[in-house]
Amino acid sequence: MNLIQQLEQEEIARLAKTIPEFAPGDTVIVQVKVKEGTRERLQAYEGVVIAKRNRGLNSSFIVRKISAGMGVERTFQTYSPLVAGIEVKRRGDVRRAKLYYLRDRSGKSARIKEKLPARKVVAKAAA
Repeated sequence: MNLIQQLEQEEIARLAKTIPEFAPGDTVIVQVKVKEGTRERLQAYEGVVIAKRNRGLNSSFIVRKISAGMGVERTFQTYSPLVAGIEVKRRGDVRRAKLYYLRDRSGKSARIKEKLPARKVVAKAAA
């Protein structure tokens, strides 16, 4: 590991942000700090993660939502101070790393199947 990567790892540790495991296809709620005049408030941005970029401190992800019948995408820097928190609402079952094809789809064709938790198989006792 070179010096720059080491410094980035130290910075990530210093930030001490708890970022949940999420992947493309998951529905997430991102709490964004919004400054309006003198006061600051949190704004919830809920949508589907269509891309994730893992680059250490420079990691980012794109969230797509439908607002007033129009598709809106927003890119978030994972370790940005403007991102107050990330909550995974629903796990999606997809076979791609980048879901850019959702941009061309609308309505029911843009739905993503939900990933169900794995069932535990109970071993049967030999008779």
